[in-house]
Amino acid sequence: MPSSVLIELEIPTDLEQFRLPAGVQQCLQYLLDCQDQVTALTPAERQEAEVLVNLAERLSLLRLCGQRANQQKS
Repeated sequence: MPSSVLIELEIPTDLEQFRLPAGVQQCLQYLLDCQDQVTALTPAERQEAEVLVNLAERLSLLRLCGQRANQQKS
């Protein structure tokens, strides 16, 4: 039997908080640039890049959900 769960979250008014910090974004960009060039990433660098990309995507989704929630309140 399917069940559902309702979760209520407080969403910050400053949705820009849902971004990678500048230093982490620079690190990710460096890894992606290296990957695009002839330089192959080490397995550790590849794993780090994948984790950071996943994190950036999740933060983007949170930001979009927050924007939608704010629009629905208006």
